[in-house]
Amino acid sequence: MTSRSSPRPGPPAIWFVAIRTGTGADVFTERLVAGLGQRGLRADITWLPSRAEYAPWTVPVPAPPAWATVCHANTWLHPRFIPKQLPLVTTLHHAIHDPGLRPYKGWARAAYHDHWVAPIERRVMRRADRVVAVSRFVADMARQTLCDVPMQVIHNGIDTGLFRPGAREQQSSERFRLLYVGAWKRLKGADLLAPIMRELGDGFELHYTGGPAAARDRADMPRNMRDLGRLSTSQVVAAMQDADALLFPSRSEGFGLVAAEAMACGLPVIAMQGTAVDELVEPGVTGLLCARDDVRGIAAAARLLAGDGELRRAMRLAARQAAMERFSSTAMVDAYASLYRGLSGAGS
Repeated sequence: MTSRSSPRPGPPAIWFVAIRTGTGADVFTERLVAGLGQRGLRADITWLPSRAEYAPWTVPVPAPPAWATVCHANTWLHPRFIPKQLPLVTTLHHAIHDPGLRPYKGWARAAYHDHWVAPIERRVMRRADRVVAVSRFVADMARQTLCDVPMQVIHNGIDTGLFRPGAREQQSSERFRLLYVGAWKRLKGADLLAPIMRELGDGFELHYTGGPAAARDRADMPRNMRDLGRLSTSQVVAAMQDADALLFPSRSEGFGLVAAEAMACGLPVIAMQGTAVDELVEPGVTGLLCARDDVRGIAAAARLLAGDGELRRAMRLAARQAAMERFSSTAMVDAYASLYRGLSGAGS
């Protein structure tokens, strides 16, 4: 076992070493560090360039700060960047090794996940003093496909003050407005959006985040789809406040941050079964869950919401309440702060 320094007295001080990916993992790290700072705990991030993921030997290894008592890294981080002298907390964000996702990856991506990412994750998880999974689904999939080590589930947290309901009320003359926020990838179900909107027809419209990645598919899209391009966080909030429901046919979600954010904005969520979103959405209460790749079933769920104003209003209230009670950033930061204190030997 690796020799590490003895716990120091006083509150824990957490050093995050992370790769800039432009994904929700970056958002998670930044929100957690900000929340820890608000609680009086010292925390800072050393960002590594994206090539540290696939060519780690080309990136210098940063030295941990002298003040740090705990290191926190995601499971994808190559072990060369993890200091031997500090206790390690690692967070598992995804379930990309789910065998059901293989048809949507392509051979090159599948090989990368199997022969590069998975061995790194196994090493990091076995090295870690604490392993955190962002959902039960992620923890279960990791036990099946990576390694069976003790794991604690801490759901990702969202800013329920920023993500909050707007004033939109659908008028009888308006189309029912669906919103898709996510990367334009088959893993996220982007290929299902056009068929769903064709099935729904003129009484519905979809605002989606496509941008350049969606350009080659645009010629095949029905007229009731509108590309919003890439959005800033404030623009995502505005789009959610201006929608009637979130359409989220993702095939691969370790947590489903977009779904939680939409719920905080009071949006019912229409999603597919078989991902961590099953843990976020209570069917018939905060949204509707459909069978995998069932275009007609998803369209039927949208029609149900559009045709039942009372159900929609009830779901809006329930979604907001669930987000505040279960997925607030406060709950997430408190859980991690408690974990760090226990690991560093500090009192509460």
